[in-house]
Amino acid sequence: MEKIPGWVEKIFTPKVNELIGEVKALNTKVDSLRNETKSELASLRNEMLARFEAVDARFVAMDSRFDSLEARIPVMEKIAEFELRLADCVAF
Repeated sequence: MEKIPGWVEKIFTPKVNELIGEVKALNTKVDSLRNETKSELASLRNEMLARFEAVDARFVAMDSRFDSLEARIPVMEKIAEFELRLADCVAF
């Protein structure tokens, strides 16, 4: 490898060192943005999970109400039959 002439080195070395500094600064900014993004995504994920859990709780409550109504249906049918029989008996 040939030696770089001194005048070329004097001209380009400061610029190369400046570019190296700028690249390091960019790397620092990219790392910072990456960390911020990770933090924001984690926060968003936690918020979404909390909301899904709230919706799930509502579905569980609705399911419970439907189960209660389903249990009442046979009783309501028997009451309706009884009322019909009672109406028939009163009609006589």
